[in-house]
Parts: sequence; C-alpha cells; structure tokens
Amino acid sequence: MDLRQLRYFVAVAETRHFGRAAEGLHMAQSPLSQAIRQLESQVGATLFDRTTRRVELTAAGASLLEDARRILANVDDARRRVEQVAAGTEGVLTVGATDLAAYRLLPRMARVLARHMPGVTLRFVPGLLTAAQEDALDKRRIDLAVLRPPVVRPEVSTRTVAQERLIAALPAGHRLAGHGAVALSDLRSEDFVAYGAPGSVVDSVATQGCLDAGFLPRRRAEARDTPVLLTYVAAGAGVALLPESVRALGTESVVYADLDRELRVDLALAWRSHDGSPALARMLDVLAAHSRELESGPSASRPAVVSGAPL
Repeated sequence: MDLRQLRYFVAVAETRHFGRAAEGLHMAQSPLSQAIRQLESQVGATLFDRTTRRVELTAAGASLLEDARRILANVDDARRRVEQVAAGTEGVLTVGATDLAAYRLLPRMARVLARHMPGVTLRFVPGLLTAAQEDALDKRRIDLAVLRPPVVRPEVSTRTVAQERLIAALPAGHRLAGHGAVALSDLRSEDFVAYGAPGSVVDSVATQGCLDAGFLPRRRAEARDTPVLLTYVAAGAGVALLPESVRALGTESVVYADLDRELRVDLALAWRSHDGSPALARMLDVLAAHSRELESGPSASRPAVVSGAPL
C-alpha cells in the first residue's frame, strides 16, 4: 500500500464513480481501476461494490476511508511543516539576553517577530552576561544572544543594534541626587557596587571612565544580576554606573542621574557563524530590516514573558 493508491482510493470513495474520479485525478479510468484492484489484493478485502450503475463502499472500504483520510492529512501536514521549516517560517528559537536587554530590547524583538514570523516560537532566557552567552551559543543552548560586545570566540558573529549611555544609580537622599548631571570626579570618594563577573563589559567601561576622571573606583559590593545590584544601591552600599535602560526597573529608593561625560556600551546580536538554521537566518534578516524599531521603539516597563528551562 502506498500514498498514491490511497489517494486514488479516496477519490473513488468520494465521487462513487470511477470515471469522475479518473477525470479529477487527470488519468485514464483503466489504470485507476487496476490500482484499486491492486489495493484490494494488498489489504485482502473488497473495498467497493461495483455494478454497472453505481459504486458503493463496502464495510471494509468505509473503515479504510477514515484511516486513509487521516494518513493523507498527516502527510500533507508533515510536508507543509517541512516546507515552512526549510523556508524559516516555522520552528523554535532560543534567545539569550542580559538582564537589561530583557527590559529594553526583548519586548521590541518579540513584537517585530510576532508580526513577521508568527510561525516561529521564541524562548527567551534572560540574566546571562556576555561570557555566559558565548558559552551557551557554543553548547547550542541558545540560538541567538543579545549581549554587550566584544566577544572573544572567532566562531561567533555579531551585529550591533543599539548603543546606551551609562548613568549613575544613587541611593535616594544621596548628596548628588537632584542636582543635575553628576561629574564622575565627584564620585571619587564613593563606594561602588559593580557586577563583579569576569568579562563584564559594563564594569570595564565604567572603570575606564573613572580612571579617565582621575581615580580608581572603590568596590564595596558585587552582584551577578541587575536587580541584586540595585538592591545594594538602595541599601546605601554604594553607587553604580549602569546602562540607561536600568531606568525601566523603577527600583524603590534608587534615583538616577546623567553623567557629565559620554560613557557608552553597545548592545549586539550574536550567533554561531555557521549555523544552518533557516529560521535563524530569517530572524536575522527580519531584525535587520526593522533595526530602527529595535533601537528607538517604546521601552516596556516590565520584562518579556520568558518560557523554557533555565540554562
């Protein structure tokens, strides 16, 4: 029994006429009749009661018709899914991101991709610094990373999608709060709270900015993620220099102030250079075509909904 025979059988069963079925199949009636007889021989049962005036399904034929329709529908669905996956319009992609990207960029990405790639399911995994995302890409735990370059692995490609200024996060009631832009030199005597993770791009830019202002920041506390870091600031453990998207968190007892000089960090997409996923290639094309929306679209006040197990 093969798919061709099942399609012939369904055509005859639905028309109850060999001639009309042959016409719909664009074939002669004789080979159609021969194919049905071969099918009956293979299943060991008569599928049609034939007379000179009518063709009717036998009980065995009625039973086979239900299964044949289901099999053919499943085959058609499978073919359609394969075509969509090959075209990059269907599949599952896992996107890693830094904490702050989850607030700033992921909601924008989700909106763009929902419009242009509705058949692709996205799984967001936030809370990963750059080094951790590179490792996750290498181990194929994520397909796309939203990180702060530079990356060190040559097999990872990147594309910058946004730049962010660093701002000062101060405890409420701090002597510099509410007085306009903060001069980095005025933070010389302050304790600092930093990410403290190896390879933190934000920490590197902040430290270099302080050095350019004539001092080395004195670290009092370190944190692996932004909410914990802000908790330290709120508790008065120190000040922090963070990307401006941190404003979206609205942490109680923390105030933000611009700096008197431009300290910037990039935000980039990163992926395996030789990844053959059609869905990933299409995603990168869609995001490139809507880069302006990613960079300047409205920020969300809460992070995107995240699905999937943590890394």
